[in-house]
Amino acid sequence: MSSQVAVASLGGTITMTGSGAVAPTLGAQDLVQGLEVGEIATLATTPGASLTFVTLLEAFDWACKQVSEGASGVVVVQGTDTLEETAYFFDCLWPHDEPVVVTGAMRHPGLPGADGPANLAAAVAVAAAPNSRGRGSLLVLNDEIHAARWVRKTHSSLMNAFTSFPGPLGLVVEGSPRYFHPAHRAPALPRPLDAPAVPLVEATVDEDGSILDWLNVKGVVVAAAGVGHVSAGMAEAISRARFPVVVATRTGAGTTFQGTYGFVGSEADLIQRGVVMAGWLCPRKARVLLRLAIGAMQPIGDVFAARGGVF
Repeated sequence: MSSQVAVASLGGTITMTGSGAVAPTLGAQDLVQGLEVGEIATLATTPGASLTFVTLLEAFDWACKQVSEGASGVVVVQGTDTLEETAYFFDCLWPHDEPVVVTGAMRHPGLPGADGPANLAAAVAVAAAPNSRGRGSLLVLNDEIHAARWVRKTHSSLMNAFTSFPGPLGLVVEGSPRYFHPAHRAPALPRPLDAPAVPLVEATVDEDGSILDWLNVKGVVVAAAGVGHVSAGMAEAISRARFPVVVATRTGAGTTFQGTYGFVGSEADLIQRGVVMAGWLCPRKARVLLRLAIGAMQPIGDVFAARGGVF
């Protein structure tokens, strides 16, 4: 089954070599040695922090083409710095039952205990398995299988850097994926013609929101305190904004509220000002979704209502 899995590389730590400070140099062909896979492509050789939506859309189109030509699944390799965002990017758009699996490495190939080969082998196994169908985009690292919607990078360098607040969706055991939950996901969004810039602004203590007055953009995500709270000044700036504003919680886990608090800058106050609440989506995932919704000309409130809850 694994011979039908297509593998693409975008770069990242898993591809980095050098005698001192490392940089991405290896291609997909170098990474898959010893693995039985199908189509192989090096789509970019870029650190994760420098990936763009243009590159991700190209990778999405390549992945869809592989599935249309018979691949049982697709694996995309990239840097872990933005891996959680890429996973969710694919999950929002992926229209196929065949899975798309993203993976990478926390240690480059020159370090003892480099994890890239094991992560890639596990990702290929997950992409090939029949019980991975219908699960959309998955992130596989450290033998853990994470749902793209929940996974976050919560440590800068440890091998177990990726976690999901409800826990992983499954584990790779003896080379096969074992899932704890049945497959379930929201319908895919249309592929956008473009993905306009959407900044992420964090609400902090003594933040008056004046930065919003200077922005000339199509939308903004505000990483708010607690269950969706900002200062009174930020709330007034949101009212003046000439673009949609989505509010997510900056805490790292939990959901935004709808009507428990009523002070100026509270979730109830912001909703009255026209804000869309991100629900359970973290600010980075909310930014990905907002960009895709705007680019596909989809109703922002409806898109977040469908994807911001628990399902």
